[in-house]
Parts: sequence; C-alpha cells; structure tokens
Amino acid sequence: MRTLRQPAQIVPALIFPMFLLAVNSSGLQRATDLPHFPTRSYLTFALAIPFMQGALFSVMNTGTDLARDIETGFLNRLSLTPLTGSALLSGLLGGAVVLGIVQAAVYLTVGLIAGASFAAGVPGVLVIVALAMLMAVGFGCIGLFLALRTGSGEAVQGMFPVFFVFLFLSSMSLPRNLIQTDWFREVATYNPVSYLIEAIRSLLIKGWDGQALALGFGLAAAITVVGMLAASRALRTRMVRT
Repeated sequence: MRTLRQPAQIVPALIFPMFLLAVNSSGLQRATDLPHFPTRSYLTFALAIPFMQGALFSVMNTGTDLARDIETGFLNRLSLTPLTGSALLSGLLGGAVVLGIVQAAVYLTVGLIAGASFAAGVPGVLVIVALAMLMAVGFGCIGLFLALRTGSGEAVQGMFPVFFVFLFLSSMSLPRNLIQTDWFREVATYNPVSYLIEAIRSLLIKGWDGQALALGFGLAAAITVVGMLAASRALRTRMVRT
C-alpha cells in the first residue's frame, strides 16, 4: 500500500527504463549488422535491459522506505511489538514484488506494441515475469540491508548510481562474444548482471536456453538469499542499538 501511495517511486521505475530502451534500440540498430549478432531486431535484444533496470530501482525504493522508518523512529516503536524480523522484512518486500509485476507487464506490453519478438511464446513471458519478480526481491533485499546498516535514505539513494555502473559494465549493449575490448569483455563475463540480462534475452531471441535460464535464476536466487540473510543480521544489530 505504501508503494502504491508513492507515485514518485512508481513513475521513474516505469518511464526511465522505457526511455533508455527507446534511445538504445534506435541508436544501436546498426549493431545488428555485425557478424554473428543473434537477432536482426535490436529492440528485441535490448528489451531485456529494462527488467534489470527495474530490479535496480528496487534497491532505492525498498531501502528508502525502511530508512525513512528508521529516521522517523517508527522502527523503534515496532521493536516494542510482537512483530518478527522476518515478517517485517517480508512485508517491506511486498511493494517490490507488486512493482516488479507492474514493471514486467508494462515492459512486455511496450515491447509487443513496438514490434519485439518473443521466441519462447506465452510460457516464456510467464518465465520472464517470474524472473523479474525474483530479481526485484533480490535487489530489494540489498536495499533493506543498506538501509539497516546506514539508517539514512540519502545513503541508500547515493548507492543507486554505483549499482548502475554494474549495468553498463555488462553485456547489455552487445553480446559478450562480440565485445572487442579485452578488459571490458572480462568484466562483463564476471559481472552477474550479464547473466541476469542474458537469461531474459534468451527467452526473447532463442526460445528455451537451459544454461542461460539456470544461470539467471540461480544468480537471482543467490542474491535473494544472501541479501535476506544480510538484512536479517543487520536488523538484529539495529534492534540492539535501539
């Protein structure tokens, strides 16, 4: 409910990824002329990027909400109730899940209208939505951890550009095998963001790629588990301080 009451969180998470998609798909269409480029439509290739950007917005949105509770003292009052830490963190992630579903629906609808192809069909669309939700939860957990560690909404928002660096140092613009700069290709290979993007991209271009999907879901699940464990530990520390 709190997420739905804050248009400032919803609108940028929907508009900014679509704006970047429009710029990239129109400006980089010539990249499809490269030998071995996987598709003739750069729009289809780039449609996976908004899902990753939407997940990154979960860091800022979820973390900022919790940081606001800390700054106003609301978390201190919650510590006097029987509410468990897991229930508190899960409730805060509810907004990330709902927004992730809305984002996925908007991105897919815009892509369909603009002419993107969906090689995996309707079942693939459902898998994309599931992966988008898992990514939103995973990065939302990171936002919760940052909020609990810093207790500052400004600090959480300040980390957002740092996470965006990982997006630009990934295979978002070109397949890794077509990146000519050695150091950039190495960074993109070790960057987990590349595999999250490629998992969604595989459903749009190839159809069903078991390896890409296993890597994507595996990394998203790992981020979720590690982020939740870190946030739970930080919450216990924060409660001790209060």
